[in-house]
Amino acid sequence: MTIRHVVSWKLATADETERAEHAARIKRGLESLPAVIPQLRSLQVGISVVPGDDYDVVLISDFDSLDDIQVYQEHPAHLEVAGFIRSVVASRSAVDFEV
Repeated sequence: MTIRHVVSWKLATADETERAEHAARIKRGLESLPAVIPQLRSLQVGISVVPGDDYDVVLISDFDSLDDIQVYQEHPAHLEVAGFIRSVVASRSAVDFEV
């Protein structure tokens, strides 16, 4: 069984330059995680190419189980990235489903 974990974020800033910087930093941070969290089977991060889109950044990641998602979410490297994300987003949407 594979569990797909999808999260989308709307950035809080209205400034386009700042939004691009925050999105790039989120992308870099998330893309660093597979090297240190073995439970993370695959990961993709996308930045919206449509200005004014509902969400600015999306994460699509795959895990073998819900337990593996829990390990990922509690990992210190993830917590560090998540702390920055929480500091710059206005809203978040997430779903986990079986693939």
